[in-house]
Amino acid sequence: MYKRLHTDKKVVYCFQNPLLMLLSATSKTCLCCGKSIKGRADKKFCDDACRNTYNNELKAKSHYSSYVRNINNALIKNRKILEELLPAELGMLKIPQSKLEQKGFSFSYHTHTYTNKKGDTYFFCYDYGYLPLENNWYLLVKRKEE
Repeated sequence: MYKRLHTDKKVVYCFQNPLLMLLSATSKTCLCCGKSIKGRADKKFCDDACRNTYNNELKAKSHYSSYVRNINNALIKNRKILEELLPAELGMLKIPQSKLEQKGFSFSYHTHTYTNKKGDTYFFCYDYGYLPLENNWYLLVKRKEE
């Protein structure tokens, strides 16, 4: 179906899809602020700020997401501490527990463990790990690229 549109100086004909005309006729409101929306038929928000606000509030309401976020933050912090203490040129380093604790390392969180043939269990935070030794000492290691 063609619709005749009048502009200031000329007449323009454009193709109008009846389904799109029906969708555009129904007024939509922003899911965040409730203002009327202009634009595409599938548009849900009036602008980027409303879209961000809506999605941030949706994530904040979820108790599970804050729990997971806190654990991920602790894991990332642990990895940064291990990376900072273990220089790139060294494959491993022996340090006291007090140095890890001083930096704020949390021994409660790790991503995985590895047990070698001797039976030693390494605790990893992503690609950096540590092996508990005697007298509160730890051996820091970095996983080798495969």
